[in-house]
Order: sequence, then structure tokens, then C-alpha cells
Amino acid sequence: MEHLQTRGISLPRLGLGTFRMHGDVCRAAVESALALGYRHIDTAEMYGNEEAIGAAIAEAGIERSDLHVTTKVWHENLAPDAIRRAFDASLKKLRLDHVDLYLVHWPAKDMDLPAIFETLVKLEDEGRTRAIGVANFNVALLNIVVEEIKAPIACNQVEYHVMLDQTPLRRYLAARSIPLVAYCPLAQGRTASDQTLMAIGRKHGASAAQVALKWLLDQEGVAAIPKAARRESQKANLDALNVGLDDEDIKAIAGLPKDRRCVNPGFAPAWD
Repeated sequence: MEHLQTRGISLPRLGLGTFRMHGDVCRAAVESALALGYRHIDTAEMYGNEEAIGAAIAEAGIERSDLHVTTKVWHENLAPDAIRRAFDASLKKLRLDHVDLYLVHWPAKDMDLPAIFETLVKLEDEGRTRAIGVANFNVALLNIVVEEIKAPIACNQVEYHVMLDQTPLRRYLAARSIPLVAYCPLAQGRTASDQTLMAIGRKHGASAAQVALKWLLDQEGVAAIPKAARRESQKANLDALNVGLDDEDIKAIAGLPKDRRCVNPGFAPAWD
């Protein structure tokens, strides 16, 4: 497994997303993924599954230093005292003494960015999170965080897949050596039935979803966290690492529509 080095942490480029997985299903999925070799687990307070993930991690008995765990603070909890309460609750549910990456899950319209990042940096200084970052931030917001506040963010986690162009955001992050962590990397299942991706997959003995995932992971500075509850899907995602896409494949993928955003809640920022 390749890793991205960012702000003192080593981020496995393929992780397990856990949104909408709960209870025993979530616990079993995380146990399965860890047994297969996954070492990057992504969660959030809003997902309501940190307890299940904590139980799975405890059962797995993996060395803590070999495991990367990301969680996130919800956009309604961005006041400094609320961040601390949310963080403490997440850590307790995860049964950990620290997380590897703590993210602002979504920006909020009335947020006090300097106060937010002062609080997050303190959590990092205390050793309770090894790094901090953001999710769902557009270029304008990143510019405030990176250029004005000079916050040491380790990534921006955003929706990114073969059907959504993120070129301006990718260029901004790449110029500053900040990784992009792609959620919904399979466009919530839409890649599986795409004819172009299926044709490329047939050429390489792979599925359309594996082609879509490898297209992401072939890009410098990009990690991906596909959700996969079933062991078969988890293994298929791992096996995507072995797919070799050629220039003809990349050109065909470039021709796909790139305007299919899957996640766009009412509180989302104005996308660039």
C-alpha cells in the first residue's frame, strides 16, 4: 500500500469509508477490512458509528502505530468549546488516546475560522490528534485557511471521481503539497454501470469500479476512501491497485461527463 506523507503523518492512499454504516454491520465491515490489510479507517461524529469502529479496532489487536484513523467535527459544533466536547466524545467512542487526523467536516456560514483552527492546533499540540485538516472546503475557503491563517492542514477531503471535475481544487492543493482525499470515489455506484469504464475494465480483466478507483489513485497527491461493507467489495477495491491504465484509457476517461456531483447539501459552500 502506498502512503502520502503530509504534516508528519503517513496516510494510506486507499482507506475504508464508513458513512451510512452502523452497529454490527459497521463493526463487521471494519473487522473485515482490517483483516484484509486496510490500515486507513475514515469516520465522523455525524456518522453515528464511532463506537462500532472503536469496538472493531479493539478486537483487531493491530499496533496503534500501524493504523490511521480519521474522524471529523460536524459543522454545527465549530465553536471552540463545542469542538472540544465533540472531540472528547469521538475519542471516547473510538476507544483511542489519539486520532491521526481530525477534520472540519463541512464549513459553516457563520464560522470563526481563526478560533476554529486555534482550537484544532491546540488539540494537535496536546498530542490528541496527530494532524488536522478540512473537508468540503472550496478554493476561496482554503485560501483563507492556508494563506491568511496559515493553518497546518494535512488534507482536504472532498467528493472526487471520474464523473466530477475538481481541477481548480486539485491544482490549488498540489501547488501547496496538500493531499486531496476523495470520498464517493465510485460516484455512489454510478461508475459500475458506465459503458466506457466497463470497456476499459474488460481490456484489463477488471471491473468498471476498479478502473474508476485506479484512475484516482494514479493521480499524485490523491487518496481515496470508498465505502464497502462487504468483504468482496473491500477486496475488489484493494485489487484495483493492480490495474494498469494506459494513455488510451486515460483519454477515454477524460471524455466522460465531469459534472455529476453526488453530495450537495443545502449548507454546502459555493463550489468553484
